[in-house]
Amino acid sequence: MDFPQRLIDGYRTFRHTRLPIEQDRYRQLAETGQKPEIMVIGCCDSRVSPEVIFDARPGELFVMRNVANLVPPYSPTGLMHGVSAALEFAVQALKVKHIVVLGHARCGGVRAFAEPNAPLSPGDFIGKWMSLIAPAAETVGARGDRPLAAYLAELEQASIINSLRNLMTFPFVRRLVDAGELKLHAAYFDVATGLMSVYDPRTGAFAPVAGE
Repeated sequence: MDFPQRLIDGYRTFRHTRLPIEQDRYRQLAETGQKPEIMVIGCCDSRVSPEVIFDARPGELFVMRNVANLVPPYSPTGLMHGVSAALEFAVQALKVKHIVVLGHARCGGVRAFAEPNAPLSPGDFIGKWMSLIAPAAETVGARGDRPLAAYLAELEQASIINSLRNLMTFPFVRRLVDAGELKLHAAYFDVATGLMSVYDPRTGAFAPVAGE
């Protein structure tokens, strides 16, 4: 069998440690279906797992991950839309109460946008996807004399806010937000320190989570 041994070992640990504790919950979720109140749109980055960061139990979070935690604007075309489909299901079917866009420091996708290199393949899928950051880059402005790390952090956070704006272009999201039945949030996780900041729309800035 070529299945990664690391995953086999991890599953066995899960099977003998966490599963016995969560068994009843898994049975309930199997019988009644999932009813998460929170959707998290996060990055594919292996260092930023929403379930780990938020210490979530099975069934608590509906998670959609993609390169650089981006949300495209509403575009009801005939093309495939993975993020839009997940968003539609979370809001319309699961009726989540919160959507959190979780970005993070040292994001490879954001850096790829800031320092464009030759495409990794003829399709240039990353380059095309990262073009969604362009509106955020306009708000941040040119790098100028700013250190690269500081510029990238600004761009990472501006991109998260841009994804919040794009969420509001979806009619079914805007309708529920305006009715007070759905709330949108933004968070920023520092991989090096493990600290998380949450966006405050009143100040227009990210602030560390209280109690850190």
